Amino acid sequence: MNWIRIASADALDDDEVMAVDAEGRQFALYRSDGEFFLSDNICTHAHALLSDGYLEDGCIECPLHQARFDIKTGKALCAPATRDIRVYPVKVDGDAVLADLGE
Repeated sequence: MNWIRIASADALDDDEVMAVDAEGRQFALYRSDGEFFLSDNICTHAHALLSDGYLEDGCIECPLHQARFDIKTGKALCAPATRDIRVYPVKVDGDAVLADLGE
């Protein structure tokens, strides 16, 4: 795995999400129950930023049409989204949040 620093661990409180730019791509970084999760930042239904969505109970809700995704697995949970979002491995090392963005 090729781990790169994407954020500081103190950048997010629980149940918060933020956009992260890394390696020329945009991702959504989530913190839920003290754990960090990372996904692509674009909803698979329409071109909306998930980092602008509503995070609750381990799910992100798209701000455009209220599609919901599980932030741990990327699974699309309700219409109008039918395709999952891609998620990436994340770990915390000291005060750094690291991710493996490999294909």
